Amino acid sequence: MRPVNPLPPATRRAALATLALVVVLGPVAATGAETTKPAAKAGKSCCTPAAADAAPETGGTAYQRSVEELTVPDLTLVRMDGRKVSLRDELTADTPVLVNFIFTTCTTICPVMSATFSRVQAGLGEEQKVRMVSISIDPEQDTPARLRDYAQRHEAGPDWHFLTGSVEQIDTVQKAFNAYRGNKFNHAPLTFMRKPGDPHWVRIEGLVKAEVILGEYDKLVAEL
Repeated sequence: MRPVNPLPPATRRAALATLALVVVLGPVAATGAETTKPAAKAGKSCCTPAAADAAPETGGTAYQRSVEELTVPDLTLVRMDGRKVSLRDELTADTPVLVNFIFTTCTTICPVMSATFSRVQAGLGEEQKVRMVSISIDPEQDTPARLRDYAQRHEAGPDWHFLTGSVEQIDTVQKAFNAYRGNKFNHAPLTFMRKPGDPHWVRIEGLVKAEVILGEYDKLVAEL
């Protein structure tokens, strides 16, 4: 990860706003909608050609926010370095944790989500310890070697982990996070975050810019 001087939250988000990729699947809204339930499933696939064609014409601020109590499954997955790791250990670190679901051959929302995570990583800087985890929803294709290449393309630092496993394991993880959509082509743009020791996760549904995630992170750590 490239060294980045930490900036005050307001300055950091303003700078990132000029860099963020303006892409989202839906109408533009001024702020996220607060709710206690997951957003309804989208009627169209996020990765269909129609969705890809429509994406450049839309904005990047519409999202839905909720807070959910989730139980992380007791599974052993494989990290991009080939090491077998406990999912619970990966997601219950003594630092804040950010999670998303991607796959390396996706050409629409996944590159955007990963680019956003890269900007979040840069915005947080090296002094703020945060565990970032990207879980592949295409484990049959996404070997540790593929995940390493993908992580390198997005300049992932040492605290950004990429995980894979069996199809059954990955389905179980998605269902635990209320993220399962039947197959990889129907997955929703979701970001999850939690503070240490808290079973509650902030769920952000929407293809949001980095400053949205950083703003939610600032609110999360303010409660520590």
